[in-house]
Amino acid sequence: MKNINPFLWFDTQAEEAANFYVSSFSSVFDVTFDSNNSKMLIINRYGDAGPGPKGSVMIANFQLLGQEFVALNGGPVKDFYFNTSISFFVNCRLENEVIQLFKKLSENGKILMPLNIYPFSEKFVWFNDKFGVSWQLNLSKKAQNIIPFLWYENQAEEAMNYYISVFSALGKNKSEIKKLSRFGINENGQVGKVQHAVFCLNGQEYMTMDSNKERFTPSISLFVNCESQNEVDVLWDKLSKGGKPGQCGWLTDKFGVTWQIVPKAIVKLMRDPDLKKSQRVTEALMKMTKIEIDDLIKAYNG
Repeated sequence: MKNINPFLWFDTQAEEAANFYVSSFSSVFDVTFDSNNSKMLIINRYGDAGPGPKGSVMIANFQLLGQEFVALNGGPVKDFYFNTSISFFVNCRLENEVIQLFKKLSENGKILMPLNIYPFSEKFVWFNDKFGVSWQLNLSKKAQNIIPFLWYENQAEEAMNYYISVFSALGKNKSEIKKLSRFGINENGQVGKVQHAVFCLNGQEYMTMDSNKERFTPSISLFVNCESQNEVDVLWDKLSKGGKPGQCGWLTDKFGVTWQIVPKAIVKLMRDPDLKKSQRVTEALMKMTKIEIDDLIKAYNG
């Protein structure tokens, strides 16, 4: 499991979307790539306590080209909608992979940049799928992979440097800017702002650029798996500064990006077969903003 994973909030379509993505990627990459890297992982369903209909999917964990995703049926919430502010950039080694994946994922979607040759790519396409999730498919010599792409109005460089400083404070894997190009004169962006950049957080790659007019929404958040309370404290305190803390480990940073800062220990506590214990943990969690592991353990033990 990677340290940071995309979390997608759906109204009622989480299971349909997860199956659609896994099926699309598995069928395209089953020859040129290990198909086991695109699969459904875990499905949790609502029980008698709800709030969703009993038996319906609450959370679906799935994997595409080794990148783990989480899809939630959270119901309709104002301002929770997908747009181009966060998209998923897919590197494909073969032209046929780009074409076939585009055909499958774009069905009943919306084309933003048509499948074509561009100055930066021999084959590229950008589109929103039928659920509204945004994808960029690119022919590349790199190994097939998926990279979250954050599109800012004019804060990309500031945001990159800020996130790098935050995750560097954990003293773990490298967090750094790997590539950076800027808009020049007569280009479609403000001169000097980020035209394209690649940066790493805890060794995981992200892409970014400036000139977007759509704001970030909580429909896609970045779910951080924390090893300890110290990691939770560091990330929560730094990322929420100037932003807005939410419930159950959710926060929106000062740039508008939504994060979930969650200790790994919570999974074991909430999936305990003793329903009374797991229910106590859930009730304690619902009262928290920043998650406190010791308080969850106390609730677990009664």
